[in-house]
Amino acid sequence: MRRYDLISCDECGLLHRRMPLRPRERARCVRCTSILYRGVGADLNRMAAIIMATLLTFLIAQLCPIVGVDFNGQHTSSTLFGAIGVLWSEQMEAVAAVVFLFTIVYPALELTALLYVTLALRGGWRPPGLNTLLRMVAAARRWSMTEVLMLGILVTLIKLHGQAKITPQPGLFAFAALTVMLAVVVAYDPRRLWNAGDDVAVPPPPPLHYRPVAGGPAPLVCHACGIVAADAGIRRQSCRRCGKALHRRRPDSIGRTWALLLAAAILYIPANLMPVLYTHALLGGQVDTIISGVVYFWRTGAVALAVIIFTASILVPLLKLAVLSLLAWTSQRRSSWQPHQRTMLYRIVEFVGRWSMLDIFVITLTVALVRFKSLATITPGPGAMAFCAVVVLTMLASRAFDPRLIWDHAEPAPPHPPHPSNQPQQSGEPHV
Repeated sequence: MRRYDLISCDECGLLHRRMPLRPRERARCVRCTSILYRGVGADLNRMAAIIMATLLTFLIAQLCPIVGVDFNGQHTSSTLFGAIGVLWSEQMEAVAAVVFLFTIVYPALELTALLYVTLALRGGWRPPGLNTLLRMVAAARRWSMTEVLMLGILVTLIKLHGQAKITPQPGLFAFAALTVMLAVVVAYDPRRLWNAGDDVAVPPPPPLHYRPVAGGPAPLVCHACGIVAADAGIRRQSCRRCGKALHRRRPDSIGRTWALLLAAAILYIPANLMPVLYTHALLGGQVDTIISGVVYFWRTGAVALAVIIFTASILVPLLKLAVLSLLAWTSQRRSSWQPHQRTMLYRIVEFVGRWSMLDIFVITLTVALVRFKSLATITPGPGAMAFCAVVVLTMLASRAFDPRLIWDHAEPAPPHPPHPSNQPQQSGEPHV
């Protein structure tokens, strides 16, 4: 048996024997039905070409202005980096740093690390620092938010369209293309590159010998590289492939989740009641909160945008707080109540959590574009910082919670591999 023939479900912890898949097929867990892995071609030449093209598009998107705004004979335009600089100059350093990380640093780290590793493996050698680079890719991918930024750009354009003349710039089209190309890159599982690194390693890594688990401890799973290793029975163990510490469950998962949720709940009220934008104009000023922004789009006929902003900025954070509190409470009580439904709630929270950053990106672009000196200027308010903190804290709470705790006291799991009944279910294109 090869080192990576076994795979563990990230959401319930059940072990499966890995099976080959055809393109567009998916392997699902036989217990909780989460997706274990996808059938993606392992052509390193194609992968390197796509990543290189995505990286070039990323550079164009960062260097070119996104949009131009003309108002009463005055013109402004801004790149993403310039918009972040304006936010920094308005004493919103923390918010500017978060936007900088989520939209520039993390996508750049993911693309450059993937390109370096892929080109090295394509040449038939294991690159130095492979473990660190692939762990960095996995961490950066969780926090990259280019698709949310693209929606924020569109919302900003619609918001300013009735007040000024909008001129699309090359950066806008580059970000649109980048959003699509990153969706293709994300389909590649970094753990495949770890396996490819094992195949070309000199000397080859030692084989892993799995002991029978019936009546004994189940194997441990590395959450970084995904390898399954036998439990050595000692207190502190580390992965033999990437060196990351091995844990049966995330340490102090429930305690950390509660602490982050409490902090987010405290900030949720001021985030919605305090001003997020101040408008200064010749004819007077205006103070905008998140709720007033929803009302503005509703009254001006942009009902779809009002619904999107209300859902992403008000409803989603509230639901995240409620759902994560439910999951933490039931897991703390060791409840066996509806594990499938609770796992589905966790998946929804993980999927929608990043979209709450929509308002922060809209604020960043609006502040940078509406700077017409004495005619009209928009500056950020304290509510923006509170709301940004709520989004980050709820995302951290979601990451701190270990969904496998849901299944620890549910129905008994099927036998561990290599029993053939634990082969994953396949979905997608049928085999011919």
